[in-house]
Amino acid sequence: MAAVPWRAHGATRTIRVGYQKYGTLILLKARGFLEEALRPAGIGVEWAQFPAGPPLLQALVAGALDFGQTGDLPPVFVQAASPDALVYAGHEARCGASEAIIVPATSTIRTVADLKGRRVAVTRGADAHWLLIASLRKHGLSLADVTVSYLLPAAARPAFETGQIDAWAIWDPYLSGANANTRTIATGDDVDGGTAFYLARRGFWAESPDLVRAVLAAVAKCDDWAASNRDEVVALLAHSTGLAPDVVARSLAKLRYGLLPMTPDVIAGQQRIAEGFHAAGLLPAVPDVAAAAPHIM
Repeated sequence: MAAVPWRAHGATRTIRVGYQKYGTLILLKARGFLEEALRPAGIGVEWAQFPAGPPLLQALVAGALDFGQTGDLPPVFVQAASPDALVYAGHEARCGASEAIIVPATSTIRTVADLKGRRVAVTRGADAHWLLIASLRKHGLSLADVTVSYLLPAAARPAFETGQIDAWAIWDPYLSGANANTRTIATGDDVDGGTAFYLARRGFWAESPDLVRAVLAAVAKCDDWAASNRDEVVALLAHSTGLAPDVVARSLAKLRYGLLPMTPDVIAGQQRIAEGFHAAGLLPAVPDVAAAAPHIM
């Protein structure tokens, strides 16, 4: 059983993976690479879908999940509230263009500075939340200078399209699916945002590090497949999101698939986000990101 060393250690018999409608993990589910890797050891996989990163990580902290993928901000919030709950297992290449603050094309808002006194929608605790705060700060503003509506994408889109809000901080694929008559006033590239992370429940990692590595190996295999099969990826994600294939294709054109290890620079970037949210009064304490990023790959 050398190929599946975790079996001898009496590790978890079922891995519980949280995924969203968009990203590598839904592709991993569709392609079955993880089940294929774990089947010889008699280990199964349970999948649970979430509308965004924050509720996914809430389930992970509660012990209902072992592994998942989110944007850059959700794990910062989780670590601030529950310092020993999760581990950064790896990440995808940063893609700042995959998140943006948009306004209607006919809006008089031309820059982030023009958001002062305006209504802005964002999902609380999602990576676009960091985009909004960092962009405002970069232009000498804060959340106190705007009226924020905390909405999930399904509710934010109609509010944006009907003029109930003036701007929307949002991520792909919802960004690429927004009405074509929009204008971008900031992207994640402007604030070093846009990194998708893989997170493991700390207990899962501590008990079964070899099994975590097996999951990451399956993720890497899936990324390699996705990089070489864009048309199939478009079809799968169009089906899962309900978006038109051309919308998904525009979103995917921004991405570079490939699992990457945690590095000091990536950890430092997450630390800056944590410090920025603490400075904005949205975190009670600044978490030590490095403490949640052991070298396991």
